[in-house]
Amino acid sequence: MNDTIIALLGYIAWILILLIWLTSYRTFLVLAKRKAANAFKSDGSDSPPFGERLTRAQSNCVESFAFIGGLQLLALATDSIAITNDLALLVLAARLGQTITHLISTSVLAVQVRFAFFVIQLGICVYWVGLFASKFMGV
Repeated sequence: MNDTIIALLGYIAWILILLIWLTSYRTFLVLAKRKAANAFKSDGSDSPPFGERLTRAQSNCVESFAFIGGLQLLALATDSIAITNDLALLVLAARLGQTITHLISTSVLAVQVRFAFFVIQLGICVYWVGLFASKFMGV
């Protein structure tokens, strides 16, 4: 197994872990009669602060999967893992760091740390796009 597959599997597993956590959290609120089952807003804005952060963190992972997972899948589908392998685990680590920071706090410092983790992911993905463009379009 290569680093691209490990990172992609790790990313998907992380999304599922967050979704199970969010589902469990909301189920607890319903069973404790603190919230009606049909009263949750999709963005979590009507939940306690941690619930809102958990909702946004999980959604943010799903939103970012389009470009992170998409590029890793492109690498696997086109036998181009040489493009993604070297940095795939760093992207996963930055994704985990961003999410964990989001779950811990929304302080100014935490938001700045979260943004730094996002910039790492974005920068690597832009770099990968350039490598793919060079390989497939001769750019």
